This record gives sequence, C-alpha cells and structure tokens, in this order.
Amino acid sequence: MTPETVRATDEVLRRVQGEFLEMPGLRLTRAQARRLWGLDEASCGELLDALVDGKFLFRTQDGAFMRVEHATPMRARSRAHKNSAVA
Repeated sequence: MTPETVRATDEVLRRVQGEFLEMPGLRLTRAQARRLWGLDEASCGELLDALVDGKFLFRTQDGAFMRVEHATPMRARSRAHKNSAVA
C-alpha cells in the first residue's frame, strides 16, 4: 500500500466515524454505506468490518450497521425487560 492509499483510507475512516458520531442512531446497510461514501464493494466491506472489529460499529440482526454506544443501552434494557417478564 502506498502512503497516498493509506492517507486516503484514513481520511475515509475518519469521515465514516464522523458521520456516525454526528448522527446518533444512524443505521446503514452495506449498500447504503457504499452509496453514501462512494466506495466500491470491497473497500466498503473492509472499512465496515474494521469498524466492527474495532468495536465502533456493530451489525444488527438484519445486517445493518450502527454505532455501538447507542445500541448497548437499548439491548440491555430489552434483555432486562424480557427477564422480568419471564419471572
């Protein structure tokens, strides 16, 4: 990878993280992310996978991507609610 490629990749990564930070609750499919950021399929997949591996994003059951910070409380509440309903 050339220094220019690394720099471009870092810029796209920062842009994507910025979008998720600026828009709480942003939820995108891989295809939507590709269109929004103008990426090819392979680059978009690598980027999203890296953000999931880095625990910045998580993948929903239907395959969309969301920021981890916003989803965790919702999941914790729904589990607690389910547990109290069973008891």
